[in-house]
Amino acid sequence: MLVSLKWLKDYIDLDITAEELADRLTMAGLEVDEIKTIAHKFAGVVVARIVSVSPHPGADKLSLCDVSDGFNTYPIVCGAKNIKAGDVVPLAKIGAVIPGGYTIKSTVLRGERSDGMLCSEAELEIGDDASGIMQLPSDTVLGMALENALNLGDTVLDVSITANRSDCLSMIGMAREIAALTGKKIRMPKIKIRESSEDISTLSSVTIVDADLCPRYSARMIRNVKIGESPVWMKTRLEAAGLRAINNVVDVTNFVMLEMGQPLHAFDFRFLEEGRIVVRKSKAGEEFISLDEKSHALPENTLLICDGKKPVAIAGIMGGLNSEVKEDTHVVFLESAYFNPSSIRRSSRRLAMPTDAAFRFERGIDPEGVIRALNRAAQLIAELSGGSICKNYLDEYPQKITPVENIPLRLSRIGEMIGTAIPAKDVIQILRSLDMKVRADGKGKYLVTPPTFRVDIEREIDLIEEIVRLYGYDRVPITLPAVAVTEMAVIPRLRLEEKIRELMVGSGFSEIINYSFSSSASVDYLGLPQDDVRRSFVKIKNPLTEEQSVMRTTMAFGMLETLKKNINNASFNLKIFEMGRTFLRIQSGELPEESNILSGLLSGKLSEDLWGNKVNVDFYDLKGCLENLFYDLKLEQVQYRAEITEPFLHPGQSCGLYIEGTKVGYLGQVHPDVMQNIDIKGIAYLFEINIDLLNKQIKSQISYKEISKFPAVTRDVAFVIPASLEAQKMLEIVLSQSEDLLENVVIFDIYAGKGLDIGTKSLGLRFSYRALDRTLTDAEINSIHDKIVRDTVRLTGAKIRA
Repeated sequence: MLVSLKWLKDYIDLDITAEELADRLTMAGLEVDEIKTIAHKFAGVVVARIVSVSPHPGADKLSLCDVSDGFNTYPIVCGAKNIKAGDVVPLAKIGAVIPGGYTIKSTVLRGERSDGMLCSEAELEIGDDASGIMQLPSDTVLGMALENALNLGDTVLDVSITANRSDCLSMIGMAREIAALTGKKIRMPKIKIRESSEDISTLSSVTIVDADLCPRYSARMIRNVKIGESPVWMKTRLEAAGLRAINNVVDVTNFVMLEMGQPLHAFDFRFLEEGRIVVRKSKAGEEFISLDEKSHALPENTLLICDGKKPVAIAGIMGGLNSEVKEDTHVVFLESAYFNPSSIRRSSRRLAMPTDAAFRFERGIDPEGVIRALNRAAQLIAELSGGSICKNYLDEYPQKITPVENIPLRLSRIGEMIGTAIPAKDVIQILRSLDMKVRADGKGKYLVTPPTFRVDIEREIDLIEEIVRLYGYDRVPITLPAVAVTEMAVIPRLRLEEKIRELMVGSGFSEIINYSFSSSASVDYLGLPQDDVRRSFVKIKNPLTEEQSVMRTTMAFGMLETLKKNINNASFNLKIFEMGRTFLRIQSGELPEESNILSGLLSGKLSEDLWGNKVNVDFYDLKGCLENLFYDLKLEQVQYRAEITEPFLHPGQSCGLYIEGTKVGYLGQVHPDVMQNIDIKGIAYLFEINIDLLNKQIKSQISYKEISKFPAVTRDVAFVIPASLEAQKMLEIVLSQSEDLLENVVIFDIYAGKGLDIGTKSLGLRFSYRALDRTLTDAEINSIHDKIVRDTVRLTGAKIRA
């Protein structure tokens, strides 16, 4: 909101500087962003009267003028055609400077001397009119500096108005606020209507079809209007507020909107078919051309102002090109209304039309200020255009807006909220300075009725906010809040997630964050069967796009989408992970089942494409990363079972993840068909782990045992086993024999091919033996080792490979 101090002084006496006023407003919650100075761009221009005008003897388009500034008479050569003897005009005398850096000098034009220049508005940059010499009121004092005669120059405050303070979106609203801050009295403009004998009710009518969107609509009619320019005082005020002057009728509607906060609209009455107004909602696909000459396909239920046959305005937003005020307009139909704020806000957003009127209507205007603004505008239009105001006004008010009354206010509550007591007399004085009615109820409380223009005040806390901001935030003593210090509760799952995040990053993974929203087509890309529970989506009622219309049921698709985006940007080597949630719909009306998931993906090469480092990642790289993770989490009995786990994984390059018999996830190569479906080239490896299930396997206490000081002794054995027998099963059988000296068993080789029977493979195991109290002898080791090997052969049917 641009607040002109010169305009503001029409309503309140200011005896403080612009800087001090800005500080007070800011401290009261109306932040002043900038203080601007508006200065005229000329010097040496005075008020003068044309004494005589005669034709130039040597030029048909020039005139010779004698011009007096009240002291001297100057010969002036002028080319304008709108001048005559007796006109009061601006005179730039010799030595005057006008915009553009021009200095006026005595000159000879076609043989005639000219000691100055008569100026237009455009030449002085105080208006847009360049058609002729600027005309000043006939009673303007001659010889007075033009800037003083026109009261030019101003200081403007750029005030940031919060959304709840719609009452401050006007000059009078700002004056009220300043009056409350400074203790000054406000002067309201005097409104005096002179009506003709012709009654508006015989000429027009208003019908409100949708009263819920338009509770009140009023109108006046002004006849015999003569469209022309607005006076300089109105132009300068509008320009200071950031609006361009158009003509005396439209300028009045803008002026009153800025003055009182009530948007208005003027129609050319001759274009209103059947001479009446109908307020209704739009029909689907209805077309409308607004004043800015843009065509709009109106969404259904947009509130419209119509005549007897067609729309003539989008209610509260902008008028139509088909009923605008033109140069030959003679009868003006003036609208002043109250529209439902949420309706205007919705329509303004849908149509992308953030007009000044919509800005005010959507925040809420004073429903009782509708007629006051209507009369003010009608009076000004009549005065500036020479028109006559028809008798009475139309005022349809089918849905009475009930103001808020008797809000209870407790002094004790004020102290509780701000931490200090404010005397009752100060509270009452502050509220009354804001035009609020205050009365005691005899029970230690006050009943407060706010004025109708304060649409933001509904509750006790709103009153307390008004009291403290005018009392002064700087007068409230600084106190530290009393906070009870308690031990922060530790959530095991969150602690586990933080530990996993550290381990994954330490293993070279980069964390990503995908949306929890997904496309319903994601399960089709992944090839999930129709009976898969992950097709039970939680649907979003108002999705931003079709690709984000449901909540994800698996994180695999998001991982592959991320891979695709990176490949499209020439980034092929990925090592990424994400921790997030999946959502499964259980049944209608109930909350979904949420699971915390860790997901990761590997693709490309192990390292950058440097010399000697061109090895692609494989299944065992991913498996090794997870083994390190489980090792650091102190998880034992982790099994990798070869099984058909997921339809989007390669059946020969995937397995299920089990911890102590509980399946917690899966890992494997993404199926080539799925990669083709999503249009990804190359090979990728993926895993998902349910963190909730993983958390249940984490032991709260960790047992430690002494590390042996003695060396370990190893023995290697190669077993020939059926190709279908899992290596993990062999390890489980060996370790199940509970031999105390057997410290560890690892796989060091797997071979299938020449030298072995079809359907068999060679599995090389390395046995490690160690004692805590001594160095083992060969005899001890051989005895234990032979027994373990014999039992393993017996239990599995394996053979020892020579």
